[in-house]
Amino acid sequence: MRVFVTGASGWIGSHAVDELLAAGHQVLGLARSDASAAALAAEGAEVLRGDLDDLDVLRRGAESTDGTVHLANKHDFAHPEVSNAAERAAVQAIGDVLVGSDRPLLIAGGLAGFGLERPVTETDVNPAVGPDSPRGGAERLVLGLAGRGVRPLVARFAPTVHGAGDRGFVAALVATARARGAAGYVGDGSHRWAAVHVTDAARAVRLAVEGAPAGSVLHVVAEEGVPTRDIAAAIGRGLDLPVDAVDPARYAAELGWIGSFFGQDVSATNDRTRALLGWEPTGPTLADDLAGGSYFA
Repeated sequence: MRVFVTGASGWIGSHAVDELLAAGHQVLGLARSDASAAALAAEGAEVLRGDLDDLDVLRRGAESTDGTVHLANKHDFAHPEVSNAAERAAVQAIGDVLVGSDRPLLIAGGLAGFGLERPVTETDVNPAVGPDSPRGGAERLVLGLAGRGVRPLVARFAPTVHGAGDRGFVAALVATARARGAAGYVGDGSHRWAAVHVTDAARAVRLAVEGAPAGSVLHVVAEEGVPTRDIAAAIGRGLDLPVDAVDPARYAAELGWIGSFFGQDVSATNDRTRALLGWEPTGPTLADDLAGGSYFA
C-alpha cells in the first residue's frame, strides 16, 4: 500500500512511518517544515509539504494514495477550540475525497471525557458530538463514513504513549515536577492512566490499516491503567524529589495545564483490539521506561 500519513514527523507518526516502511509499504508523509521534510526523506518516505490547515493539500494526499493515517493535531491546550476546529475540518476534507473509494481512513482518538466509573471499552460510544466538542467530534464524524464507501477506523490512544524521546504528557509531568520541586498527583492518586509503548502503538496502526474492518474502534492500550500516584512516585525517584498529593481544587495552580488531565481516570480495556488485530504489545511498560532514565536525561 501507499499510505498518506499526517503528523508523520510527530511522536507517534514518526514511529508509524518507520513501521509501515519496514513492512514494505510506501509512505507519503505530510511535512510542515524543512527539518520534518528532511527527516522523512532520510527514512525513505515521500514528502508532501503542508500543514493541518492546508485542506487542499490534505485532499491531494488522501486522493493520491491507497489509505490515510491521520495523526496530526494542533494540541493547542490553551485554545482547544482552535484544535477542535482544525481536526474537524481536516477529517471532513479527507473523508470527502475518499467517499466511494473503499480506502481506509484511520484517525487518532482519545480516551478522556467518557465520564465512566470503569475502564472505557471499544464498544463505548464517544460522547463528543459536533464541531465544538473535543477533537471536533471527529470520531463520530469519521465512523459515519462506513456506509459511504470508506473504511473508517478510530485508534483511541492511551493518554501516555511512552518511550525514549517522548515529548507528551509524561514529559510534561516531569517538567512540572522539576519546576515545583516535587512530583505531585491529584487527590489520593488512585485514578489510573492507560499506557502503551510507542513501538506497540505504531504496530497497531499498521495492522489496522492493513486489515481492520470498516467502523472498527481500536484501543491502542497495553496497560489498562497505571495509578497516577505510582507515576508520580516513579518521577520522584527519577528526579530525586519528594512526592506529594495535590488538592483537586488546586490542581491548576499547582500542576498547570497538565493537572486537568492528570486528575482524570483514563483507563481502558483492549481485549477486542487484541483479538481483532492479532496484536500483542511487547514493548516496555511505563514503569520500565521511567526506571530507564530517558525521561530525566
